[in-house]
Amino acid sequence: MKSRTLEFEGAPYLDGAASDPVALGWMVGSPPPAAKQIRFEDDSFLEFPKIRWSLSHMRELLPTANVWRGSGAPSGIEAAAGGTAAAGIDALTFDDMHGRPYSWEQSLYDTYTDGILVLHRGRRVYERYFGVLQPQLPHACFSITKSYAATLAATLIHEHVLDQDKTVAHYLPEMAGTAYQDATLRQVLDMQIGVAYSELYSDPQAHIWAYARAGGLRARGADYAGPRNFYEYLRTLRKEGEHGAAFSYKTVNTEVLCWVMNRVSGISLPELLSSRIWSRIGCEQDAYMSVDSIGVAMGGAGLSASLRDLARFGELLRCEGAWRGTQVIPAQVVADIRGGAEPAKFAPAGYTLLPGYSYRNMWWVSHNDLGTFEGRGIHGQRLYVAPKAELVIARFASHPIASSVANDPITLPAFAALGLFLMRG
Repeated sequence: MKSRTLEFEGAPYLDGAASDPVALGWMVGSPPPAAKQIRFEDDSFLEFPKIRWSLSHMRELLPTANVWRGSGAPSGIEAAAGGTAAAGIDALTFDDMHGRPYSWEQSLYDTYTDGILVLHRGRRVYERYFGVLQPQLPHACFSITKSYAATLAATLIHEHVLDQDKTVAHYLPEMAGTAYQDATLRQVLDMQIGVAYSELYSDPQAHIWAYARAGGLRARGADYAGPRNFYEYLRTLRKEGEHGAAFSYKTVNTEVLCWVMNRVSGISLPELLSSRIWSRIGCEQDAYMSVDSIGVAMGGAGLSASLRDLARFGELLRCEGAWRGTQVIPAQVVADIRGGAEPAKFAPAGYTLLPGYSYRNMWWVSHNDLGTFEGRGIHGQRLYVAPKAELVIARFASHPIASSVANDPITLPAFAALGLFLMRG
């Protein structure tokens, strides 16, 4: 694949081939040359092109807690008979949202794909890895973590362990006086919270980075005097606007939700993920989660998992919460996710590339002809479930731009074209 230079937000970037972390030699040598070292303390490990190495090595940069896969044998994800689908997918062509013609393979490079796996009718029809990612290696999921966490919370609501109509302060009295004092769990789950908090990734002064420093995802300067764990940070948040009025995407909502789950269940998020999902669907690898200074897992973005295990979760949701004949997630919970929320409350958020979408239980719901719903994470992470096409796509990426606006013009037409191709086959 010939290297090119791409432009995003007015700045040039090496393309997917030229920025390959293996070719660039990050962290190779004993020790690596100073110019090729990636260290947490430099606060640059999420900068491009270093990020292309970092997202497959988060455990080497951050403190983590394990998500145990359990003692059982891995469940099979068998390749489709004949092996002809992969060749057909490689030959697939489509136009992106700007009308530019694309091949499937070129789309992988231009979205900075690290790994992609396609399941059709539960069978593996396509799987590729790029750069340093390997099948056994966990990769950062970023905000797909939210979809895992909220699916667990929705399950606890279904089991009457949690009440979606109770306020956050009912469960967490220490949140009285904060933005969440009068917010219900349902409003938190659907991100309809009025809170003074900004999540513009391109703004170095945005609140998202203060949250990240409090939780240990970003390095702190020697004169840092802010909160030193997630719970301390959450108690600083104040109300802005009304709850329940409109969708507003803010990662701190997930941290509040996870705090409630931990308080009520007495079980940490990594342990819940292990007992409720990882050990029950035959995951191949342990996952892990970044944790703050008091061991609290980052529920909004801290999960790293292998590509195949991410695809297993998508397949679980495609199959209405059942795995190999056992109901793992209640079917009613999955139906609630698929049904979505009110698109009218989503529209004012300004996601012009996602017309008609809504947001339910921290999943992005398309309401399109394929019934697609997605887990989405910054820098191109995607778990795409299209039940009517019997399709699951799991993708890890390390795009230079955090916002999905940079990759959606290619990603969404590519995935839709793939769904139609497999349906015809």
